[in-house]
Amino acid sequence: MNKASSLTEYLASQEKKSLLRFLTCGSVDDGKSTLIGRLLYDSKLLFEDHLAALEKDSKKHGTTGGDIDFALLVDGLEAEREQGITIDVAYRFFATDRRKFIVADTPGHEQYTRNMATGASNSELAVILIDARKGVLTQTRRHAYIASLLGIRHVVLAVNKIDLVDYSEQVFRDIVEEFTVFAAKLGFASLVPIPISARFGDNVIGKSAATPWYRGPSLLEHLEAVDVETALGALPFRMPVQWVNRPDLDFRGFSGTVVSGRVKPGDAVVVAKSGRTSKVTRIVTMDGDLGEASPGEAVTLTLADEIDISRGDLLSAPAARPEVSDQFAAHILWMAEDEMLPGRQYLLKIGTATVPASITELKHKVDVNTLDHLAGKTLHLNEVGYGNISTSQPIAFDAYRDNRDTGSFILIDRFTNATIAAGMIDFGLRRATNVHWQALDVDKTLRAQAKGQKAAMLWFTGLSGSGKSTIANLVERTLFAQGRHTYLLDGDNVRHGLNRDLGFTDVDRVENIRRVAEAAKLFVDAGLIVLVSFISPFRSERRMARELVQAGEFIEVFVDTPIEECMRRDVKGLYAKAKRGEIKNFTGIDSPYEAPEAAELTLKTVGKDPATLAEEIVAYLRQKEIVP
Repeated sequence: MNKASSLTEYLASQEKKSLLRFLTCGSVDDGKSTLIGRLLYDSKLLFEDHLAALEKDSKKHGTTGGDIDFALLVDGLEAEREQGITIDVAYRFFATDRRKFIVADTPGHEQYTRNMATGASNSELAVILIDARKGVLTQTRRHAYIASLLGIRHVVLAVNKIDLVDYSEQVFRDIVEEFTVFAAKLGFASLVPIPISARFGDNVIGKSAATPWYRGPSLLEHLEAVDVETALGALPFRMPVQWVNRPDLDFRGFSGTVVSGRVKPGDAVVVAKSGRTSKVTRIVTMDGDLGEASPGEAVTLTLADEIDISRGDLLSAPAARPEVSDQFAAHILWMAEDEMLPGRQYLLKIGTATVPASITELKHKVDVNTLDHLAGKTLHLNEVGYGNISTSQPIAFDAYRDNRDTGSFILIDRFTNATIAAGMIDFGLRRATNVHWQALDVDKTLRAQAKGQKAAMLWFTGLSGSGKSTIANLVERTLFAQGRHTYLLDGDNVRHGLNRDLGFTDVDRVENIRRVAEAAKLFVDAGLIVLVSFISPFRSERRMARELVQAGEFIEVFVDTPIEECMRRDVKGLYAKAKRGEIKNFTGIDSPYEAPEAAELTLKTVGKDPATLAEEIVAYLRQKEIVP
């Protein structure tokens, strides 16, 4: 047999091996990185130059005396080496004769819980390490809870550094008993405790003579044998559409990765959102057509019928459809430095679909150490909560406990594009499926035409004392004198009624603007020109208001007055009180104001007469043909 054919056979055998994704987690210095290094070393997957570099680094950065420090195989960041801790998520690949593995080494520090969650989101098994000298710690419970929350159903409890407690069976049993009691609430499908020494390799690759009292498998033996594929293939068929593949007029296919279930030519499929059904005619890949597509395979499906399908749609089995709703309850792991604000609009990405969404209500926070429910209105970095989420349009999903791929989502900041939260859907809210938009014969355009104008929302924003209300009042008076139909929503006036229950925290400010924007939208729908005069300090909420109406109907008017001038005017004495600490969360003093970046109108008020500025706005409305 020549070398080429031997290589081909070897590669073919590797492709047929199953793949297990697992992560290591636990408290700081429990030996996670050392364990992975030991697995790589004993699997003989390190090149000679890599081993030489490891020996050199062990002398410079190592913590094991003259021995090789296996943790350095994984802890690649200089900051990690200096501090002796893992910060980033490090991924490593290795293989044995029976299976391929991708292992994620995740941080132990509480401040890097979000990194641990990143590693857990793609893993099927978690190796939770416990230092035999320290026992079950707070961070151990935290990582076990997050692993459970993120859908990991198989756990190895690796009691590490068993050599430092003289290979004591009693120490091992006590730790296992304590953890098992805690984990009973988490619903793991399997929990296998193993006493190990990552440094010396006891019970890592093979059984150790130092623990004759332990009769279970070694860590690698268990990793090679645990079954994670059967459950995924048994789930109903799901394939998020990544893109519509149409290279020419004769071919139209729908490309994506099968995330659960199986599909064959001739099988019926349904577009979850529209309910349109068809049959699969071909399963196309770069290597030719397949007779069946399984979870993890990237394919292009062609269908028997011409039905409307686009990126973000979810193809599924007709007999087991996912839920479709625009409101649902979910667990949320907050991953951003800035706190979560209910009512603020974010982008929600689920599968291949991305839609605007907001957390409408936080039901409770979760103490991840005790699993107790805590009262709270917002979430901070690394906190977990449970609440209701509303999306701008219906999306297709499964409960996370039923399907991790179609029940998980991330939230994205609309301005920075940073991922700020991970979410796990619990169930759809029934009211979302029972409430439908009622079609009306008289619409916004007809109402506006009857008034001889176009509907519009003039949004006045600026600091307190900038002159917003004065200018808005003059604009309305001018329009009213011309026979136009208007209404003015002023910040102070609305807080006497609609928003009387709200304070001035960031959370309340977001809800204040959300309610006002929804009310203003109704006035626009009535065909009116509505003038909204609010500080509205956050760009995110002003953008949310803009997106409630059609293009051209939202006109942002930035009343640009320097804070020094606002303080000089200060007819209510508010700035003086805020500077003395008598008023908290005052915009411009101890709460930020985010100036517009591209307002339709920017009014520089210093040295300008308010009546002149009002005329500029009216002239703009004429130019845009909102008023004749």
